[in-house]
Amino acid sequence: MKVTLSALDTCESSFTPLVVLELAQDVKEETKEWLKNRITSKKEDGGAQLLFRPLLNKYEKETLENQNLYLVGASKITLLLGAEAIGLVKECNDNTMRAFTYGTRHNFKGFDDDNDDFLTMAEGQFIIKHELENLRARDEKMIPGYPQAKLYPGKSLLRRLLTSGIVIQVFPLHDNEALKKLEDSWYTRLALKYQPLDRIRDYFGETIALYFGFLEYFTVALIPMAVIGLPYYLFVWEDYDKYVIFASFNLIWSTVILEVWKRGCANMTYRWGTLVMKRQFEEPRPGFHGVLGINLVTGREEPLYSSYKRQLRIYLVSLPFVCLCLYFSLYVMMIYFDMEAWALSLHESSGSEWTSVLLYVPSIIYAIVIEIMNRLYRYAAEFLTSWENHRLESAYQNHLILKVLVFNFLNCFASLFYIAFVLRDMKLLRQSLATLLITSQILNQIMESFLPYWLQKKHHVQVKRKVQALKADIDATLYEQVVLEKEMGTYLGTFDDYLELFLQFGYVSLFSCVYPLAAAFAVLNNFTEVNSDALKMCRVLKRPFSEPSANIGVWQLAFETMSVVSVVTNCALIGMSPQVNALFPESKLDLILIVVAVEQMKLMAQNLKEESREANKEEEA
Repeated sequence: MKVTLSALDTCESSFTPLVVLELAQDVKEETKEWLKNRITSKKEDGGAQLLFRPLLNKYEKETLENQNLYLVGASKITLLLGAEAIGLVKECNDNTMRAFTYGTRHNFKGFDDDNDDFLTMAEGQFIIKHELENLRARDEKMIPGYPQAKLYPGKSLLRRLLTSGIVIQVFPLHDNEALKKLEDSWYTRLALKYQPLDRIRDYFGETIALYFGFLEYFTVALIPMAVIGLPYYLFVWEDYDKYVIFASFNLIWSTVILEVWKRGCANMTYRWGTLVMKRQFEEPRPGFHGVLGINLVTGREEPLYSSYKRQLRIYLVSLPFVCLCLYFSLYVMMIYFDMEAWALSLHESSGSEWTSVLLYVPSIIYAIVIEIMNRLYRYAAEFLTSWENHRLESAYQNHLILKVLVFNFLNCFASLFYIAFVLRDMKLLRQSLATLLITSQILNQIMESFLPYWLQKKHHVQVKRKVQALKADIDATLYEQVVLEKEMGTYLGTFDDYLELFLQFGYVSLFSCVYPLAAAFAVLNNFTEVNSDALKMCRVLKRPFSEPSANIGVWQLAFETMSVVSVVTNCALIGMSPQVNALFPESKLDLILIVVAVEQMKLMAQNLKEESREANKEEEA
């Protein structure tokens, strides 16, 4: 007779497991008991009022490996009150979108006292994450059983447990039935079709759905550039100076696509209820620390930290470090140009086929070095931004993105600007752009999808064999799922995905007029990116916690800034072209004035659109 897993045992207060919490193997019993009490205690006593129990009972721990795995869930009323606390927006019976309140719960579409499907599984997991992250120390001076793990009032308990190595990880469980349905409509059948964004949103949340929506939209928006660029490249590929028409098209394209995206994004997020979600519900991030006090705006008890101290850290430490990294990036770039000069001189002296291939080696090496430097700098930027101690997750993300974008922009594009406007070598510019774009795409596909998928498949086979040997003694369905998922990689958010698209947008919008195939390569990459990212989300990485979003956040500003830079760059390239210079053989001043006037008119049009949009928002408010 098989033994049923304790999580499914109905003799005790069983519940649907939503979140898994893994403790270290050698955690002391008093620590486990203290953690259990804090998680299950009532909120007025400083607890989270959640349901908490081990995955395995005592008999099962003797039968299987002694896994310190715990399941976390919540009662229906706890989830509903949590939905009110975070300001979750749901559709009412009158088809309007409003913030959910428990007192008016019967006014919301689909709500019934006997219906447990009013909140999706993703929403329930997000509520549990919110409650766990807001468990904060009160009178405790240390974590029981670990005197070295100091606590002070207001410190996030989950954060301290993670940094102390007591809690290994916290992750939400997959819903295998819903996941299978999502996969069937998403990526398992290779076909040219739109993605099921509503289903992605229901399963993974708005933040990830918006990323895939933007990836799909950006890929479609690249098709006109690719269609025009392919014949343009084929007919004038040997003449590197005939790019005026393509550069002019680039000017319009880079601005229009972002304006159209805003409209589509607003339509989606209004339908999902996040467009009208109020900002005041944003809680202090788990890593934020300070003296426990009362927030004068919300009236809630939370850590307080001086903004003056934060500014000192930013301007006296973070800013000098970023400047130092930028200098190092420029130094590496000059080494690259020395390598280019060496390869060119070697080819000119010998003229063999081998040395003609060697001409591409410096660019390939430089592209690989750029990827390594970007990843190393990312870790340093995360450490610095966390050390700055920002109160809100949005502020943390904004400062992190700013640091990373400044470095990545200089690291990836400085050499192209130098070639275009200092060396004025369009042949070398085309060669460098093609090498950097293609090499970065190949490296990203390998590192982000294929390598993790291969490693996950190997581990999956090992776990399957181990569990098959145990099935004579135990019904291990849930056990197998939890063990498999706990070994999966952790999804670190959409940051790297948006960064990849941002750099791709830069390669296409800035200099694709001299290499029109850039958009075509970007389209090919993004078609595979959609499927590889979908596979990564569903089968390679742990299910991420759902996060509500009203838009793509600061990335919208980042793409718009890149669009402005592309206006300036393409205007300058047009002004440098032999065709335009031939129109002003006597006076270069007239040419400069015309180029500057076109550039300013384009930028002014963008600003007017932005001001009009802001005015419309104020009128609606």
